[in-house]
Amino acid sequence: MVEIERKFLVKTTDFKEQAYAQNRIAQGYLCSEPKRTVRIRIKGKKGYITIKGIGSESGMSRFEWENEIPLEEAQELLKLCEKGKIEKTRFEIKSGNHVFEVDEFYGENEGLIIAEIELQSETDTFEKPAWLGEEVTNDPRYYNAYLSKNPFSEWKNK
Repeated sequence: MVEIERKFLVKTTDFKEQAYAQNRIAQGYLCSEPKRTVRIRIKGKKGYITIKGIGSESGMSRFEWENEIPLEEAQELLKLCEKGKIEKTRFEIKSGNHVFEVDEFYGENEGLIIAEIELQSETDTFEKPAWLGEEVTNDPRYYNAYLSKNPFSEWKNK
């Protein structure tokens, strides 16, 4: 139940041509405290509840538990979430032996595109596509829970 991932900014939209899947995502947080976040997500026509723990010093690893829940329940739980929702489209792109999940954000986070890759260990190596930009793994501003309260549009030019 440990998630190991790295996050990167994305330089171009060339990744869209390589995507084998894409889904619209809406999500909110019942709790956005960094030590324990509780997220409600609707991805396509499915609902999910996810609990995440505090990240490691590197920012790459943290506890994650996720379960699918009925779509109707996810819709109702989203109404109970804290102020600030995340809306995005997730593109899935195969790169070597890995899959990048690239999120293109909307609303107050418009203009932000982040790529994530899940790894087996913090020392795993992977192919870096040409559209991959600066690594932001350990920058909390790029966590979805942070973006829900502090949208990209409010700090991107600072």
